[in-house]
Amino acid sequence: MATLSTHVLDTSRGRPAPGIGVRLEDALGEVLDEGVTDADGRVGRLGADLETGAYVLRFDTGTYLGPDAFYPEVAVTFRIVADEHHHVPLLLNPFGYATYRGS
Repeated sequence: MATLSTHVLDTSRGRPAPGIGVRLEDALGEVLDEGVTDADGRVGRLGADLETGAYVLRFDTGTYLGPDAFYPEVAVTFRIVADEHHHVPLLLNPFGYATYRGS
């Protein structure tokens, strides 16, 4: 079974983004787990052991960025195809974001 973690970095400040709610959903939208980024912007583990398939990470960026946030939520859809650790970082700023498969 695969494992999953995430990390949010505020690229406008050059610092981690603490206090962001993160929700893991399966392909049908069922919530599998939830977490909040720690002082280092990390959620060390989301979900139990994950099977192959599609998943969605939903980041509550509006709470962090404020009421006028251009992106009040970021949804990252990804696929697990191997029995290994998966890390999905989010690079965030007030008017943009990027993500990639980390290690």
